[in-house]
Parts: sequence; C-alpha cells; structure tokens
Amino acid sequence: MAHLRSRRRLALAVPVVLSLTASLGFLPAAASAAPATVSAEQAADAPALAYVVNTKADHRTIASVKRAVAAADGEVVVAYEKIGVIVARSSNADFAKTLRKVRGVQSAGATRTAPLAPAGTTDAGSAEYLTAADTARLKAASAKTPGSEPLEADQWDLRAIGADKAATINPGSRNVTVAVIDTGVDDTHPDLAPNFSRSQSANCFGGAPDTSPGAWRPYTADDYHGTHVAGEIAAARNGVGVAGVAPGVKVSAINVTDPDNGLFYAEAVVCAFVFAADHGVEITNNSYYVDPWMYNCMDDPDQRAIVDAVNRAQLYAQRKGTLHFASAGNSNHDLASDAIVDDSSPNDTTPVTRTIDPSECFDIPTQLPGVVTVSATGSENLKSYYSSYGKGVIDVAAPGGDGRYQLPDTPSKNGRILSTMPNNAYAWLQGTSMASPHAAGVAALLKSEHPWLPPAALQALLKAQAKNPGCPASYDQDGDGTQDATCEGGRAVNGFYGFGIVDALRAVK
Repeated sequence: MAHLRSRRRLALAVPVVLSLTASLGFLPAAASAAPATVSAEQAADAPALAYVVNTKADHRTIASVKRAVAAADGEVVVAYEKIGVIVARSSNADFAKTLRKVRGVQSAGATRTAPLAPAGTTDAGSAEYLTAADTARLKAASAKTPGSEPLEADQWDLRAIGADKAATINPGSRNVTVAVIDTGVDDTHPDLAPNFSRSQSANCFGGAPDTSPGAWRPYTADDYHGTHVAGEIAAARNGVGVAGVAPGVKVSAINVTDPDNGLFYAEAVVCAFVFAADHGVEITNNSYYVDPWMYNCMDDPDQRAIVDAVNRAQLYAQRKGTLHFASAGNSNHDLASDAIVDDSSPNDTTPVTRTIDPSECFDIPTQLPGVVTVSATGSENLKSYYSSYGKGVIDVAAPGGDGRYQLPDTPSKNGRILSTMPNNAYAWLQGTSMASPHAAGVAALLKSEHPWLPPAALQALLKAQAKNPGCPASYDQDGDGTQDATCEGGRAVNGFYGFGIVDALRAVK
C-alpha cells in the first residue's frame, strides 16, 4: 500500500504542545507508562468505535477524566497515565465532542470510522515465494562463497551496504533489540528463532499489551509483512536460509494489527511505543502508517487527537532511549511539494478524494519529530521507481528493491528483497517497507558499537556515515523522455537519499 509523508516535521508546524521539546517536558525521565486496564471480558464486549483521549499527565486529572468517560457512556480500555493518553470505547455519537469539553482534556477523537477494509503497510506488490528450483540454484551459487548463508547469493541488498563484510567484524550485540511494530513475527522460523526476544514481544491490538505465549505471531500466513521485515533486520547466520543486516542482535515483535481487517489503529500503535520503551527496546521499525487516515489534518479534531496520542507515545519511547525508523511510502510523490491529493482516506469506510496541505496534515508516525524517514533504493543505488522522496523529508536511504528497472547480477536476477516468511518459507518483496528495516539494522550495528549513544546522537552518526550518490543527471526510468521524479539538493543532502544510503561496514569500523 502507498505510504506517504508530508514535507515538514510535525514539530515545525503544529502547536508547541506537540513539539519535541514540549512533549518531552511532561515525561519524567524514569517514569513508567505501565497501563491500568479493564478486564479481558470488558474489552471483548466493548463497542466497535475506539477513541483516544489526551489529558494532562497527572493522576488526579486522569481519574477525573475516567469518570467523565463513564458519564458519557464510554468505558476505559487502557490508561497510559505517564503520557496522559486514555484509550476508550463508546457507542455514543457525541462521545468525543463531550470529552473535549471536560476539564483537563487537551484533545479527543475517534481512531476509526468503521473496521471494514485492510490497508496500511508499505510493500509494493505481492510476495513472490522461493520455489524448490530457486532454492537449489541459490544454494549452489552461495556455496561458492565461503561463509555464506545458503540463499545469500541472491541478497544483493546486503552487499550493497557492506552488511556481508560487516558481519565478519561485528554482527551486532545481543544487548541490542529491534522491535518490529507490524503484523506480527513468526518466531518459530529457523532463521528468526535464534535471535528472537519473547520477553520484549506482545500483541497490542485494542490498546493494551497481551504478552501471552505466541500472541505476537501473525494471525494467518497472509500476514507475512512483519516476518519478512524481521528477517531483513536480524535473520541469523546459522547455516539456514538468509542473513539479516545485523545477524547478532535480537529482534522482537509487537503486533499492532486488527485481526478482522489488518488495519493499524492509533490505540495499538500507542501501546506498541510505550511497551517497547518500558521493555528496554533500543530501536523500533515502523513500515506502515496509522489507519484510517494517510494524512492526519490538524484542523480535524479526530485526526488531531490521533497525532497527539501517537506523538506522546513515541516521544516517551525516545525519552527512554528508543530510536524509531519508518518507511517513506511507495507513490513516487515529491513530499516537499505544496499539495498532495489523498484519494485513499479513510481506508476503513469509503475514501473521499481530498487535496491536503502537507504542512498541516501529517503522515503518522513517519512525520513525527525524531523519527528516521527512509526512502528505497535498488541494486544500482538509484532511488526505486516507486519510492516517495522530498528534500527535507527523507533522512536516509536503504535497499528496498526495484524489480522493474534495477535487476542485479544474481542467480535469480530478482531486484526485490529476499527474506523470511511464515511457516519456514522465503519470498521476495519490495517497497519502502523493506528499506526501513535495512536502515534499522545498520542503526542496531551502530548501537552495538556505541551502546551509550542516545537516539538523537545515534541518528546523527547514522547520517554522518551514510554514502550519498548525489542527484542523478537524469531520472527518466521508463525512457519516454520525461523525468519521472526531480531530485533537489546537493551531494551532501538531497530529496532522493537524504543524507545518503546507510552503510553497515562503516558502522562497525
């Protein structure tokens, strides 16, 4: 699905209450955001519409607002008191309007319109599974390179950023965990099981974490997205299948999808960021946008509340030492433009075409302050044909695949990314969904080398070590004489690659 990002960081355009500095101001450094929850029976019986209610972060105010929720015919599903976010459910059509008038409430709104249709991840096209013939061919080719994993001959992406050489120097530390906030991860896969952290995994559907055994796994084999992402980050070098960018670090799973429609709703994402922070996760990967709005406009009270709630949660995680990565989107849009047509929102009922101002409507979580935005490249280190871009928007670039114009000299000659899938399978996918985990993997290597670095310094070092190819002289990919995208900026920073393509080898040197 397309995943777009507007041109400016949220902190530059929204009221100061949502800026990085101000948001961190109400988050105590050592505070826990552990939730107070209702019973499982209550949550199961709750009405279909969910809301986020954002308040002053003090116990007395939250207690008062909880009473107001009940008085407005709602119920509290979970309250994250240290960040002032309450997840509630109600069938009262005026619930949000009523709560916005309550003393201490700073914003409140519905997180959905109706749960009907799946969307949200940022892979481009369907998965292409590895066949028995493919496997045999790749194993024969990989065997020619000592120390390679059986399918590594087809992993052009590792070689493109020096991850194959980096693994011989430092494959990453077991003290670093990358949480995959996504559709769940099949931790029984032989390439993922050695590095999987169950104690840092959960299912956050509904807004409260479920840590029961296996809750973090994908609901069905079709929910493969998170498993593929996890393999790109940390598939073990264990003589099985493929290798990840950081094969020595740990990976965890936080499933945030609705089991009925696969959507990524705000209350689940809030839960995921807080859970990651409170369980010592150093890095999160976010290859999605928060449904149902591709862009959340600040003049809409519901969408504003979504931005507020997710921002509070991700800033809480940053305060606790977590760096977030997110994909830029697959629409080949210039996200530094003055206007963008959004014809896909809301994606859980009937979309309405609207032209949004990207300085006032925000892609969440990718545009939140401190989040690293990643564009995609192919095997020729050129921006992938589908990848969105924009000067001042893209932070770094990483391999995401390009099966149309950039075909590598590998056994399969497949320009997409080969990685793990549920049920011990492997498949190729492409998208900025695949680029973000490559960048997260390099950051995990950097964190392994420099464990004391806080998120902002880690991001700065990642950018400093990236290699920027500069804007191409021409970007006429289909050869029709028309430029398919315009790259603005210089060799140091530009709209296609940000500060450059991440470099795993530099990270460990």
